[in-house]
Amino acid sequence: MMENPSDRAYRTLCALSGAAGVVMLFASFALNPSPPPASSEELVRWGQQHYAHGLWGAWLQATGPVLIMLFAFALVHIAGAAQRLEGWMTFFGGTVLMTVSLIEITFYLAAWNPDPVIMPLISLKFIAATQHLYFMVAAPALFLPLGIVLIKSGILPRAFGYLAILLAAVFAALGAAFMLRLALPGPVTAFAGLQALWWLAASLALMIRKPDAG
Repeated sequence: MMENPSDRAYRTLCALSGAAGVVMLFASFALNPSPPPASSEELVRWGQQHYAHGLWGAWLQATGPVLIMLFAFALVHIAGAAQRLEGWMTFFGGTVLMTVSLIEITFYLAAWNPDPVIMPLISLKFIAATQHLYFMVAAPALFLPLGIVLIKSGILPRAFGYLAILLAAVFAALGAAFMLRLALPGPVTAFAGLQALWWLAASLALMIRKPDAG
């Protein structure tokens, strides 16, 4: 079957959105080194030294997921699953993930406020608490239904669907395993970076895959 140029252009733009979102996330992580354990006064001084990088990093970390969610919703649309339960649950999961992400960024922005002096320390505690939500519900609620969409549709190699379901299970398991830790260990939070690689690989796969390949 001859490929529709408009289909190819649409898929390419959606894939570029996902890839751009991942690049923005990686850039935000590069700009925002984690602050060292310190007193409130020391955190204020650290924040003043990294002020511009920190705020630009927060902007990237807030807007990058928007482009990734655009890509995720486009996958549901291309798969023809927008009116099926797994499609609706993907939309729900994406909304939950964006909400959790924006809550975390809100506290991150508040952490750069030196007045009162205790604000950075309090905000970091809220950030640690919010990160639990990503593992407990946000990532699993998105990756599980999206994985089902991809397996059923075949718009991407079905390995992406199975990997998405595996990611959902691992995130949920880590969230339960560390539920009693007020702050997640560094290796656990670092694991969240793997989902960015999934989004990047999925974006590239959609870009090169023919519309009738599924």
